[in-house]
Amino acid sequence: MDSRLRGNDDDGWLRVIDLWRSWSWRAKAWAGAALLLFGAFTALWFVTLPPPLPGYAQTKAGWAPSEAWLYDRNGRLIDSARVNFSVRRLAWTPLESVTPVLPQTIIASEDRRFASHDGVDWWAMAGSLRDRLEGKRARGASTLSMQVAAFLAPQLAAPGSRGWRDKARQMRAAMDLEDDWSKDQILEAYLNLAGYRGEAQGIGASALSLFGKAPDALTKTDALLMAALLPNPRAGPQELGRRACLLASQNRTGQGCLPYMAAALDMLGPARRLALDPGLAPHLANRLLKTPGMKITTTLDMDIQRMAVTALSRQLQGLGSDRARDGAVLVVDNATGDVLAYVGGVGGSSTASAVDGANSYRQAGSTLKPFLYAQAIEKGYLTPASILDDSPVQLDTASGLYVPQNYDHDFKGPVSARTALAGSLNVPAVRTLVLAGVDSFRDRLWDTGYRGLTEDGQYYGFSLALGSAEVTLMEQAAAYRTLAKGGRWSPLRLRADDKKEVPRAIFSSQSAWIVSDMMSDADARAQSFGLDSALRLSFWSAVKTGTSKAMRDNWCIGFSDRYTVAVWVGNLEGDSMRAVSGTAGAAPVWRDLMLALHQGHPGRQPAQPSGIETRQVRFADGIEPPRREYFLAGTGQSVIGVAPRQSRRPRITSPVGGSVYALDPDIPIQRQRMAIQVAGAVEGFRLILDKKDLGPADARPQVLAGPGAHRLQLVDPAGKVVDSLLFTVR
Repeated sequence: MDSRLRGNDDDGWLRVIDLWRSWSWRAKAWAGAALLLFGAFTALWFVTLPPPLPGYAQTKAGWAPSEAWLYDRNGRLIDSARVNFSVRRLAWTPLESVTPVLPQTIIASEDRRFASHDGVDWWAMAGSLRDRLEGKRARGASTLSMQVAAFLAPQLAAPGSRGWRDKARQMRAAMDLEDDWSKDQILEAYLNLAGYRGEAQGIGASALSLFGKAPDALTKTDALLMAALLPNPRAGPQELGRRACLLASQNRTGQGCLPYMAAALDMLGPARRLALDPGLAPHLANRLLKTPGMKITTTLDMDIQRMAVTALSRQLQGLGSDRARDGAVLVVDNATGDVLAYVGGVGGSSTASAVDGANSYRQAGSTLKPFLYAQAIEKGYLTPASILDDSPVQLDTASGLYVPQNYDHDFKGPVSARTALAGSLNVPAVRTLVLAGVDSFRDRLWDTGYRGLTEDGQYYGFSLALGSAEVTLMEQAAAYRTLAKGGRWSPLRLRADDKKEVPRAIFSSQSAWIVSDMMSDADARAQSFGLDSALRLSFWSAVKTGTSKAMRDNWCIGFSDRYTVAVWVGNLEGDSMRAVSGTAGAAPVWRDLMLALHQGHPGRQPAQPSGIETRQVRFADGIEPPRREYFLAGTGQSVIGVAPRQSRRPRITSPVGGSVYALDPDIPIQRQRMAIQVAGAVEGFRLILDKKDLGPADARPQVLAGPGAHRLQLVDPAGKVVDSLLFTVR
């Protein structure tokens, strides 16, 4: 350092020392005291420095409700879901949305001079200090501003923070708050940040949980009770009623204490639903609402949603919990793909009410058959008039013999493809799958939106024709809408902001239209369902039912030109239904909704596309009555015949190979003979059972086979075995 500068510093200190020496002892004492006071004040200033507080706008913007809300396409609230489980609160409630009597009552109870003080009520502080000095119970002197500061900076009111330093920090924070916030903003923040009882925070959640009301509907009595809760949110009804009575007397409310006692008991009773919504779509709310404060506008229509809930509830109540406990419904607008109703369940007697039945994978049953026939018709393998053999069949598979049976365990013989689909016959469907190919059919189902089919066709085998795969109701509705839209598929929309995708062709418009016509034919399904089933409407509609293995699932899915309605009924826990047929479970719900949706606007058959020709057909041997039929252009026929018996391969049709039969000890043994049936031209053929000649095959003999394994053979006139099978009797 420059010597001249160092010399100047030294001279300055010398002058200070000389000045200090020139003071009297009294002046030196005063200077020391001032210095100590300044130091103490500075230390106190830093020791009581409050934490920084957020502004009003920042506080309001940072408020995150624990709930999220679901709205219908017209902006009507249909449901909500709790997303944050650490606290329970609704949206921030503006001061103007609170009944004026509540803030007035709280100010009178908690902070009488709120409008005039600067954050600290010095008169109240002085009164509290006086009470302490006189040995009395000190009155609370904490202002609303001080409490809001503690809400914003929880360390100011942390457990154990009751010393003078903590109080001073809180007072300074309140004064800082008053400098930056208006009185109305502080009051509004207090109403939203205060906890009144339990986990509910803020006036919105507390008013609903305690009174089942919105904040703007609270009465004077409600306001007194809420103000009475603030000193002790855990107070019992007696204490709460007495305090409310005291507040009422201070406010000169002219009534006794008894009404407040009764109101307190009711208020602290069972918690009310913490949402101002009808609770119409809880499963969809849980599916879509993931973030606190979310507000999602869906494609749902509240009126149609309510209609679907009512129809399903009524049907499940009618069935009874001992027959079926659960169900789900979807209603889709064909033109847009918008889901207008989404019912994942209705509770009631359900033992798995939280499971979303509309988005759960269940076995499809016969509901996949329309797509199989559409593929076969499109490829030219079949026409609606083609004859299929509904008789016993056994197919060799990797896992053994596959022997399909019809729902009623009966066989109809030769039937047209139209009758087979409309009547939901299983054996003709399996024969059709043999024509179309399992892998090809599986791939076509995948393209139609059935994304649960993650294995190749050989995994499912021939049972895929009967719906052994698992699907969701959403996938079903989208797939059937594909037929309604002329074979064009696009995903369904649940949210108003979901992207509208360009439909892609899955089936030809001609095959989709023909299959839709087959599904709409009430006369064709009369043999299986009767002439007056729940599937028959007064206007055009195409519909298909399905029942899965062991009666675990019952489906009914159909469409008009405007809507697709998909219904599932069953038990979500997987146990079988009891006494629920194909048209007794889901079909009545489908019918009720279709009638309601088309009231005043009946459904109309879609226009016939080009590339289809119409013929009047006649069936040889009177297999089916003459009728008008539709064909792909160039495939029409006027006379439909059955292949002559002579053209069929001679074979044994009953018993079925690999079957196990049981003798019943309660039935006379002579009445337990087994009828042997054969197919094809079998003149001159003979039947051999365990090397014993049973006689001519066309005589259809009846045999009594004892316990054990048996081999049955069909032998031609030259002695050659043309068919052979094994069966077992126990």
